[in-house]
Amino acid sequence: DEAHQLYDVAARFFGDTISSRQLISLARDTIAEQVNDASDMIELRDYAEELEKAARDFRLSLGEAGLRDAWLNVQNKPSVKRSLADLLTALKDLITVLEKAAERSRGLEQCCERAQIVMARLKSFQCDNTVDDGEIKQAVLWYETYTKSFMLHATPVDIASIFQTHTNNFSDSWLFTSATLQVNKQFDHFAGNIGLDGFRSGVWESPFDYEKQSLLYLPEDLPQPSDPSYTKQLMQAAIPVLKASQGRAFVLFTSYYAMYKARDFLKQMLPYELLVQGDLPKHQLLETFRETDNAILLGTSSFWEGVDVRGERLSCVIIDKLPFASPGDPVMQARIDAIKQKGGQPFMEFQVPQAVIALKQGVGRLIRDVNDTGVVMIGDPRLKQKSYGRVFLNSLPAMPVTSDVKEVESFFTRVSTAADSDGQVIEVV
Repeated sequence: DEAHQLYDVAARFFGDTISSRQLISLARDTIAEQVNDASDMIELRDYAEELEKAARDFRLSLGEAGLRDAWLNVQNKPSVKRSLADLLTALKDLITVLEKAAERSRGLEQCCERAQIVMARLKSFQCDNTVDDGEIKQAVLWYETYTKSFMLHATPVDIASIFQTHTNNFSDSWLFTSATLQVNKQFDHFAGNIGLDGFRSGVWESPFDYEKQSLLYLPEDLPQPSDPSYTKQLMQAAIPVLKASQGRAFVLFTSYYAMYKARDFLKQMLPYELLVQGDLPKHQLLETFRETDNAILLGTSSFWEGVDVRGERLSCVIIDKLPFASPGDPVMQARIDAIKQKGGQPFMEFQVPQAVIALKQGVGRLIRDVNDTGVVMIGDPRLKQKSYGRVFLNSLPAMPVTSDVKEVESFFTRVSTAADSDGQVIEVV
């Protein structure tokens, strides 16, 4: 189930990761085992402490916190090369002593096995991940930095061939389900990503009557999303919508920068309580939203899917931009390059379909029950101005579409009138 996530889950599962936490944990576990089962081998403690120091020095060589970049862009920096060499030496020295100590206890044996696995993974970062014969890279090497830690990743670029190899080992049937597998009413993107051939597919319509339960509002006259004034103008256009819905809304963003900018604007313009991602843990934020009348929740990617708020507490979802992944992301860039090397068109073959699936997830936050009603507002003018916008619109539920805010106001008036007269929310004609 939730098979739309399979591509990214498989990339993480079949990839490798080395983190400072792994290295420091290995060093400290080694010291603990040495105290218990090899007290005479003082060198174990010395080499373990040297490994922890080397891991911390390597983190410093990578630069500031908050980086997410391709390894190719940093691997030739002298400080990085030197600290990586020191880290490998420290790990190698520890392994040499652990191999001698492994027979002392199962704990020391396990430390030795862990160190050998990390060593094998770490060695791949001594060189880049290209091959000499011009073939497409098998994996992209990249890194992330945090305040006091780092992560090194080797992520496979071609998930299809890896996943296909595994599925071919089983004669059983495979069933993939999700509400967001189709792009432009086709399964080709999903199937191609994971290497499915000769598959059978089926579509079972939603029990929700989107034509009666919802409305899609596409405001006009907004600037392009790259315009510095875009977020402010979008929020200005959202004010009458949020007033008509009396809050009770998710406002979903593709970046933290836009979310914080919108927060600063909205808190001056509306009387409703604003709940902002990061102010509380996610589950507490959702619980507060469910318990608060007329609240507006501002969130980024983690609120685009896996969130279920039923009933009139959530009556409006506003989406700031089409959720294209950053082309500067190292994994995305590697996938783009791989498609280009095959002679393909990465924008239409991969970037648009991935964004369509993400948009469908975001839109899907609104109608969660047969009695739910509400409005989806998508500000991005590219939906109507670009040819690929039709792919997005064709992939969304069959909601009535308007660019007239008065129709949004009328929709909420009818819903409110129906609820008052019948004592519950009913389908609105």
